[in-house]
Amino acid sequence: MANFQQRLIIGKWREGFALDLQTLSSTFIGHDEFGHPRFDSTRSEIGELLYKLKYSSDQSGVGEIADAAASLVKGWQPTVEVIVPVPASTRRSMQPVIVLANALGQRLGIPVNDCISTTRDPSPIKNVSDLDERMRLLAGLYTVAPSAVSGKRVLLFDDLYRSGATMNEITTTLYDNGQAADVFALTITRTRSIR
Repeated sequence: MANFQQRLIIGKWREGFALDLQTLSSTFIGHDEFGHPRFDSTRSEIGELLYKLKYSSDQSGVGEIADAAASLVKGWQPTVEVIVPVPASTRRSMQPVIVLANALGQRLGIPVNDCISTTRDPSPIKNVSDLDERMRLLAGLYTVAPSAVSGKRVLLFDDLYRSGATMNEITTTLYDNGQAADVFALTITRTRSIR
């Protein structure tokens, strides 16, 4: 199991945690050939495993990440009945959040239900740093199949927490449209600065 230093994440959910920070330090080293900024980053152990999974499709760390996440949930004891992964914002042949949610569900004996869908093509918000603009782009974006969560205690699951805007919007959808009894949040990592 990978080492982690759990971090509280605040939002519209009852309670939430990230396993650890994504990066521990980052030094600007210049721009690439497309004008994008480049950084030399030192990641947490969990952050490095997640980075390899997302950007190299290296699934060798899935078990370690899932074991750490299961350990956190068992100690936390939110008594959830279903794990609901956040829809991926980038199309990949292998979706890390789904792979990790399924591995976590297997370890905890809790079903995973991919019941959140989008009402339109999501505008990319990864590079939008203004929180108000992020919220505008997310408004009304998500819908839920109420039969999957109505009256249930939900663990909303994502791989990376930045500002919480996406998870907050989905939490509202789970409560208002899905009639979830309660929502808890878990992410694998969070950014050092939350914006």
